Amino acid sequence: MAFKALFMAHAPDAEKSEHRSFIDTGMYQLWTVVVKNQQEAIETCRELIEENQIDAVLLCPGFTHADVAEIAGVVGPNVGVSVARGDGPSNRIVPAYAKGHGKN
Repeated sequence: MAFKALFMAHAPDAEKSEHRSFIDTGMYQLWTVVVKNQQEAIETCRELIEENQIDAVLLCPGFTHADVAEIAGVVGPNVGVSVARGDGPSNRIVPAYAKGHGKN
């Protein structure tokens, strides 16, 4: 039985139906999807969890604590939710990028 994970990232020009990939090693299945916003992130979680019984959701640093909490509530207690948080320089890039793209 494979472990199934979903990785999501934000980009303002993303098309969630186009900007995605799937890797299957046999023991590990990984879906990656780039979404425009939180609404698309929630939709993507619901779709992929229902269709593929995802075990874990991995989020890029662009997801705020509130976003992560909302996703955790949507996916339920049987799906793990993790957030990639980096070192000082990489953590500073996210707010600067979001501010320059109208997110903050």
